[in-house]
Amino acid sequence: MASASVSSLSSILSSSKPLSSNKSKSFQYPFLLQSSSRRQFLKGFTLLTPLIPLHSPSPSHAKEVEVGSYLPQSTSDPNFVLFQASSKDTPALRAGNVQPYQFVLPTTWKQLRIANILSGNYCQPKCAEPWIEVKFEDEKQGKVQVVASPLIRLTNKPNATLEDIGTPEKVIGSLGPFVTGNTLDLDEELLETSVEKIGDQTYYRYVLETPFALTGSHNIAKATAKGNTVILFVASANDKQWPTSQKTLKTIVDSFHV
Repeated sequence: MASASVSSLSSILSSSKPLSSNKSKSFQYPFLLQSSSRRQFLKGFTLLTPLIPLHSPSPSHAKEVEVGSYLPQSTSDPNFVLFQASSKDTPALRAGNVQPYQFVLPTTWKQLRIANILSGNYCQPKCAEPWIEVKFEDEKQGKVQVVASPLIRLTNKPNATLEDIGTPEKVIGSLGPFVTGNTLDLDEELLETSVEKIGDQTYYRYVLETPFALTGSHNIAKATAKGNTVILFVASANDKQWPTSQKTLKTIVDSFHV
């Protein structure tokens, strides 16, 4: 079909009238094609278009529009919007392996697409390893991501709470590589831990300084367990972002709950 299109296009061009010696007419010539010829020309060009390589970003790096254009405004702060995860958002939510969660974001942040192999889509409903639920980013402020881990990876007790699993250090020790993207040295990189209660749900909070992390050298994290899954929410920033964004990232982490 492409060769026929090229032939058709060549025929149109070769059958067109030669340029006039009059300069003004020569300049106007492309716009004076007969309407039928112009339609044929455009048709031939349309058929040729698929031959042009289009270099689109990979799904894991493709950015969407700013969240402020489609998420509802936060009732607590007009500079933030509310993201409420539902079954349409991730494979694990559709499979019922993760309970719905929510958090606020500044209006300028954008959601990142998650590669299929990282999303847990291929292993639901029985994944053996942690996966990434959602990820959002602002190039000036940092990024946040929700990491889900099968409970069985941390304990054999069904429907265990964080208290059943162990101390904050034990939980982050097991999930730390998913905060940093490589390794986590608890003695050197874990700066602070605390325990927070929201209703009946317990959350472990962390402040980490991870100079060798792939996600960012500064991290604020929050973990909880519900059903058969442990959820880890992480906000990260590099050294350039951290001085101006740490307050914003703390607000985002504070808002997270399952």
